[in-house]
Formats: sequence, structure tokens, C-alpha cells
Amino acid sequence: MGPANKSQTSPNTFLLMGIPGLEHLHVWIGIPFCSMYVVALVGNVTILAVVRAERSLHEPMFLFLCMLSVTDLVLSASTLPRMLCLFWLGAHDIAFDACLTQMFFIHSFTAMESGFFLAMAIDRFVAICHPLRHTTIFTHARIAKMGASVMLRGVAFFSPHPILLKHLPYCRKQIIAHTYCELMAVVKLACVDTGSTKRYSLSVASVIGSCDGFLITVSYVLILRAVFRLPSREASLKALGTCGSHVCVILVFYTTAVFTFLTHCFGHSVVPQIHIFIANMYLLVPLFLNPIVYGIRTKKIRDHVLSSLRVRIA
Repeated sequence: MGPANKSQTSPNTFLLMGIPGLEHLHVWIGIPFCSMYVVALVGNVTILAVVRAERSLHEPMFLFLCMLSVTDLVLSASTLPRMLCLFWLGAHDIAFDACLTQMFFIHSFTAMESGFFLAMAIDRFVAICHPLRHTTIFTHARIAKMGASVMLRGVAFFSPHPILLKHLPYCRKQIIAHTYCELMAVVKLACVDTGSTKRYSLSVASVIGSCDGFLITVSYVLILRAVFRLPSREASLKALGTCGSHVCVILVFYTTAVFTFLTHCFGHSVVPQIHIFIANMYLLVPLFLNPIVYGIRTKKIRDHVLSSLRVRIA
């Protein structure tokens, strides 16, 4: 057995290959990725600053939006700078511990994002279907408990991943055919049976995703039923426009997540470039869309930003 294939409990580094077969396009692929990162960074920081400055926005919807913005900032910071270094600087090496840390942040905060989508859907359901009870149900204390529960769930379910992978022996070349440290891509490098690790990861992802997705779907179905019963056509169209944009973001998130999940389970014949592209879209597109859909399209936030700009220009 050659030296490259000797068993190592903890290799020093992994090599991220990016998108196999498209290495010559990495520089160009980095441009839209960087653009999405800038939009996510500026948009989410703006949302946090506006909600913090404007006391009238200290409402459940905007507090959940702030939690989503923090999640997006952590996700983008843990993935995009490293991707851009890979695309533009050819920095393929990533330390083993740094790889496991990135993996933990990606999976745990993606689960948190799903949880905050659910919390926002429930908030909208109560606000539209039971408006008189909204303020009594969504007190600041209850909102804080919901946020803490979502964070705890993400950390608790995905903390075992880096611990399990830390103690696996690796006997193949430490080359990850991906743009970031994705769990399944790293598991493939181990030289022991990793069936239990794969089953745990896929089970956790399927349970969290299916439960959140089902409850979000039920919430928006009930919201749409209530919207169609509104006496004012103008109010119905306005509510439909808001809900429609929210549903589009959620659909992008869950559709790409389901594709990635099914690829790991059954799609062994899927071209690697397509799988990696969809996996990147699963991470990046919601980060790009969230501040636009939930921020710019929200009238109170948009008006506050525009008024601040007018004051500075004047």
C-alpha cells in the first residue's frame, strides 16, 4: 500500500478540488458567488441595524427575521470566503480541524435556518388567522425560547458529526471533490465501514427537513385559505404577494435540499458537477434571497432605509 493510502486517524489537511471538470472556469464562477456574498452581507447587516434602531420594528416577525439574518451571516461567513479563496487564489488546502469546524457550522446553521423559516411561518399564520391573539401568543419571552430551541436543536443534532469523523481512520488520498467540507464527501475518504455515520446523518436531515417542511406547508395552506376569505380584494392581493415571495424562497431552500438528500441516497449516477452545483445553490441562493424578500420587500424596513438615505443626502 502506497504512502498516500496509509491509514491516518487525523490527517493534517484535506484538498478541496472545487467543481471537478470546471477548474478552468473557477475564476468566472467566483464572480456570481462573490456578488451573492456581498448582497447577503450588506442586506443582513442592514436588516439587523434597522430593526435595532427602530423600536416600532421590535415585533415577532422582525425579531425572527433578525434571527434568520444572523444565521445567514454565519452561514455565508463559514462558506463563501473559503470558496472565493479556492476559486480565485487556488487555495485548495484546508486543515482537518478547520474542515470539521466548517462542516459543523454548515449543517447546524442550515438546520437553524429551516427552524426559523418554520417559526416565521407560524408567526404569519397566527397574525393572519388569529390576529387578536397574536400579541398574547408571541410575547418576547416566548420568542426568545423559540429562538433558543431552534439553535439548540441545530447544535444538538449536528455536534456528533465532527466528533464521529474526528476518530475515523482515513486511508485514501485526502481529496474532497467539492467546494466546501460536505459531510458525505468527507465520509467517503474513510477506510472503515461508515454506514452508521451515513444513516445517522441522513436520518437527522430527513426528520428535521420533513417535519419543518410539513408544518410550513400546513401553515401557508391555512394562511392562503384565510387570505382568500378576506372581504377586500386589494388586501387579498397584497397578502398573496407577500406570502408568494416567502413561499418562493422556502421552495428554493427545500427543493435544493431534497435534491441533495436524494442524490446521497439514490443518485449515484448523477453527474458530480450537477450535484455540487445544486449543493452550492442550496447554501447560497437562500442567503442571497432572504434579505431581498424579507428585507427590501418589507415596507417598514424599506421605508426606514429610504428615509435614512434621504437624511444623509440632505
